[in-house]
Amino acid sequence: MLSRYLPILNWAPSYSRETFSADASAAIIVTIMLIPQSLAYALLAGLPPEVGLYASIAPLVIYTFFGTSMTLAVGPVAVASLMTASAIGELTSRGTPEYIGAAIVLALLSGGILVAMGVARMGFLSNFLSHPVISGFITASAIIIAFGQLKHILGFNIEGHTLLELGAGLATGLSTTNIATLVVGGAAIGFLVWSRRSLAPLLVRRGLSTNLANSLSKAAPVLAVIVTTLTVWLLELQTAGVSIVGEVPRGLPAPKLPPFDADLWGSLFLPALIIGVVGYVETISVAQTLAAKRRERIDPDQELIALGASNIGAAVSGGFPVTGGFSRSVVNFDAGARTPAAGAFTAVGIALATVFLTPLLYFLPKATLAATILVAVLSLIDLQGIKQTWAYSKSDFTAMIGTIFGTLIFGVEVGIAVGVLSSLVLFLWRTSRPHFAVVGRVPGTEHYRNIQRHSVETTPGVLSIRVDESLYFPNARFLEDTINDAVSMDPEIRDVVLMCSAVNFIDASALESLEQIDHRLKDAGIRLHLSEVKGPVLDRLNRSSFVTDLSGEVFLSQFEADQSLAQRAKAKLG
Repeated sequence: MLSRYLPILNWAPSYSRETFSADASAAIIVTIMLIPQSLAYALLAGLPPEVGLYASIAPLVIYTFFGTSMTLAVGPVAVASLMTASAIGELTSRGTPEYIGAAIVLALLSGGILVAMGVARMGFLSNFLSHPVISGFITASAIIIAFGQLKHILGFNIEGHTLLELGAGLATGLSTTNIATLVVGGAAIGFLVWSRRSLAPLLVRRGLSTNLANSLSKAAPVLAVIVTTLTVWLLELQTAGVSIVGEVPRGLPAPKLPPFDADLWGSLFLPALIIGVVGYVETISVAQTLAAKRRERIDPDQELIALGASNIGAAVSGGFPVTGGFSRSVVNFDAGARTPAAGAFTAVGIALATVFLTPLLYFLPKATLAATILVAVLSLIDLQGIKQTWAYSKSDFTAMIGTIFGTLIFGVEVGIAVGVLSSLVLFLWRTSRPHFAVVGRVPGTEHYRNIQRHSVETTPGVLSIRVDESLYFPNARFLEDTINDAVSMDPEIRDVVLMCSAVNFIDASALESLEQIDHRLKDAGIRLHLSEVKGPVLDRLNRSSFVTDLSGEVFLSQFEADQSLAQRAKAKLG
């Protein structure tokens, strides 16, 4: 029981010097990558840059104890940072102590909700966020993030949380663009784009291994930070209007409790729930993808606890909501991390940077951090996914587009709500009109297929219908109408066989409909039979009087039903 909630007890006893070396090496690479990311995502969330560093220390250590993924790296990410800014920006002004306090409350609430869900084994709730909805939400969020960062690239302020607001602000402020800021930001963007495409191949040609070259290319933002900071310092570009980070407090965060304000906590509960669930979906997706490559196992419910505890740790250390980051987790994996201890070592690196390196960030231009965010989120815009969803499923495409436009026009909370509601409505609509087929036997076999798709044999006087959906209240009346219509078209029918191979459950409404169907058929001199009823479904039916009152029989297989009814017909004719 203890090892279930503390997975560290499973791998720590066998921890070796070789494993330590692999974890420490990976931690160095991830630390180099995470420092500029942490600063940038704090900027995106509307928080002081040091808060990003705080949010990258305690969560990593806590996940080491509670996480089941060997290579997941938790910390600030773009989408969660945007959602944080959106949730808090409606309540208080940026740059105020109240804003920071609200971010801490948001992390604490999100963490508490996730832990409670994990203890209750409620990881299944994340399934209500379908892949098209999540993909659409991330795509729309990336667009909003990209537009929001243009103010730091162009050197003027833009307010707003939707694409319309940001677009209006951008159009109004273009005439006040700061050229020096644009040059710094443009150069940073150009370098980061080049490094993503060309740096790794260049390093491979220089003799480095592919994995190491890919990992080092992910650390290119550090070089951008160093070069642009030195440039601003040497040329005194801050006097030309280039906005800089300024003084960053030195030292580790002191543990603190968030302010208690009933109205504030109540206002942030729903955003905290959404941030937690969306962050969990992203986390579990990354964790399972990486675990599959090493044939490792992820416990979804324990991941809820681990991510929740990490967010509580972020709150206590003065941070904001965190989740499992895709890019840093992939770097951690490619760099050879073996256990979650690599995250703890990364936390040590971030802590050292917080103590010793923050004075060097004074002249860091905000345009560089914006460029880091801009280049990172552009890869999240999944245009190919939109095209593929359109080609494969128009209903899923509808949910995806609804999520995208809901997020772009009304904001992140409305966007995710539109996606969830549209997915549920489309699910109910699809299952309310399930696919069904009149089936016949494939000659020479015991297999039954759709008479409109295959050359099959049917038994005169017997109508065999296969329904390809579980039976419950939205489709109960549809089943009645389908059977009534089919029977009315053939006056020779004396037996109807409902093939239930795809039926996983029958609720009370559907049971009542089956009873009505049986009564109507019986009045018309027709018997109703069932075939291939699954054990749990039959167990439930046996709790009622339906099976005993059924005019026909329950057959083990469709073949048995067909053969039995055919023999009875021959015997009757004989």
